[in-house]
Amino acid sequence: MRPSLVRLATAVSGLALTAVSVATAPAAVADSKTPALSTVQDTRAAMRGEGFAHAAYLLYADEAAREGHGRIAELYRSTAQTEFEDHFTQEAGLISYVGSNEANIRQAMEGERFEATSMYPTYAEEARQDGDVAAAELFTEIAADEAEHRELLALALKALTTGEGKVPSPPQVDPVTVPAGLPQVASARTRANLDDAMHGEGLANATYLLYAQHARDTGERRLAALFEGLAEIELREHFAAEALLAGLVSDTASNLRTSIAGETYEAEVMYPAFARRAENNGDVQAAELFTEIAADEAGHAEAFQRALNHLG
Repeated sequence: MRPSLVRLATAVSGLALTAVSVATAPAAVADSKTPALSTVQDTRAAMRGEGFAHAAYLLYADEAAREGHGRIAELYRSTAQTEFEDHFTQEAGLISYVGSNEANIRQAMEGERFEATSMYPTYAEEARQDGDVAAAELFTEIAADEAEHRELLALALKALTTGEGKVPSPPQVDPVTVPAGLPQVASARTRANLDDAMHGEGLANATYLLYAQHARDTGERRLAALFEGLAEIELREHFAAEALLAGLVSDTASNLRTSIAGETYEAEVMYPAFARRAENNGDVQAAELFTEIAADEAGHAEAFQRALNHLG
């Protein structure tokens, strides 16, 4: 993967959340005390990495299927499901990441506003300065999409809080296919911006899926459909288009090697460090969860290694 999961894992513990730094999943029961700031920061960093891995593995699965590796495609899909439904969701539960429907909409609106008015316009201008015209055009297009998403969410908020109008339907998804390929950008700055943007879109996708589940659980089916539709756009349009320019997907053997390195880093370095820090803070539940996820990631690395060995 270029940028690789190794680079992801190495950087993830120091990344600040951008765009969608929202609120909790209904999964895990939080500790009786509020987690320490460093535990919250580590959890958010881990979630950002899990959201990215979930999205990347789905693209890797598509490539494996194109190459005729059906079992490897299924391995990637099942691993992606674990990264989201188990790891991301439980981590979200530690820090009360999902709030009320109204709070979730407001957080999503703020994330979309940031991306539409600050992050993506800045990345577009920097890409133009660096001669990466295709990236500049993509960043500008996504900024416009995010502005539209904010407007839809504003209508949903109005319907929910005032009873005026109704929650709108989501835009239609126009999926982007991401075959194996080299990066299509020249500058290191644009590559870094694409990497950051993909992490943001992966986080948004996973976050909106949690918001959708909460909306559905509380009887707000139209809101659930809106969040699900927006989640699909973040994944299948925005993340995918950025991945295509970044050269994220390679041949299946290379994807497996990258995945093994990333999972090994998380299993042996990142999550153990997070667990130790949480334990030192007295955040027992977080320490236990990080330790459990580290073991899961080691298992993923082993499964990917077996798949690679089978490829020969």
